[in-house]
Amino acid sequence: MPIKLGVPKESATGERRVALDPATAGRLCGLGVEVLVQKGAGGHAHFPDAAYEEVGARIVGTAAGLLKEADLLLKVQAPSEKEAKALREGATVIATVMAYRHPEVIALMRDRRLTCFAMEQVPRISRAQSMDVLSSQAAVAGYKAAIMGADLSCRFFPMLTTAAGTIRPATVLVIGAGVAGLQAIATARRLGAIVQGYDVRAAAREQVESLGAKFIELPIKAEGEGGYARELTDEERAQQAEALAAHIAKVDVLISTAAIPGRPSPEIISQAMVEGMKPGAVIVDLAAEGGGNCALTQPGKTVRHGAVIVHGPLNVPSQVPLHASEMYAKNLFNFLQPMLAEGELKPDFEDEVIARSLLTRDGAIAHEPTRELVEGAKP
Repeated sequence: MPIKLGVPKESATGERRVALDPATAGRLCGLGVEVLVQKGAGGHAHFPDAAYEEVGARIVGTAAGLLKEADLLLKVQAPSEKEAKALREGATVIATVMAYRHPEVIALMRDRRLTCFAMEQVPRISRAQSMDVLSSQAAVAGYKAAIMGADLSCRFFPMLTTAAGTIRPATVLVIGAGVAGLQAIATARRLGAIVQGYDVRAAAREQVESLGAKFIELPIKAEGEGGYARELTDEERAQQAEALAAHIAKVDVLISTAAIPGRPSPEIISQAMVEGMKPGAVIVDLAAEGGGNCALTQPGKTVRHGAVIVHGPLNVPSQVPLHASEMYAKNLFNFLQPMLAEGELKPDFEDEVIARSLLTRDGAIAHEPTRELVEGAKP
């Protein structure tokens, strides 16, 4: 029998994305999957129920009804305890779980013998690039960060020549040249700002300069595994702070993106650095989810310290819900398609992508760091 794939309305506060857009839902229907979508699930992303019905999906009136039927649940964020309890035993969940934030949900999925794949654990290898939700959603966040900076700034981003004279362009510094940082650089450049980029990974120089920005070179190098920067030592952190302070003092907008998955965000911008910035300067701290790169960041809030604005947005991709949902849905489809055979789910647990993304299965936590978090280290 074809698998019943459920797409619920996201239950997390403020979440506007949906796990499947109508186009991707239609592709899954074409593979023989029975797609069930909760009524209004795509509403915040501007995907009406009728658009799903047109491609062959079935609209289910309530979350309870959908969860009762679903063999496979696709979500943007981790399932809630209520959702995990409502799924039948042995069902499968695919979502961006961020297990370290939800140990009680992980334990519940283990106990109910749910199979759970965590999309943030997809390995960063060439054939899995099309499944990389961290990259797709970081691109959305980076774009939006530049827009936020322009909106909060008291200055124009581009140079303007007017009857009242010429206005110099704003100067933007982006810390962290991963996917989010590079997108922020590209967007700020398109808006006409003079842009600088900094990253502790020397390999980032070429990418920053290819976007027309100036790369700030400091003596600290911190290449890590999987494309991420490693954590700096205390001595390196002090050297970085001293060298960065002079650059930060000159910019109009500072966008910070340095994050370590599963760990608190490194503090890069001290209170003293903020106090040394220009009057009217803006900090957009994309690392606020992990506490923030700035000592003064208050996650989810916009605060003023003297004459400087510090903005700590949360769940930024949700602020661009239509395109963020489309990108996320394509990631899910590319992850799910190899597991589907004649409408049935048949994952190959020996496959590297599937094995490394597996969080829970058959009453056990398969991901060792998560197991230690939930159950403690083995004696």
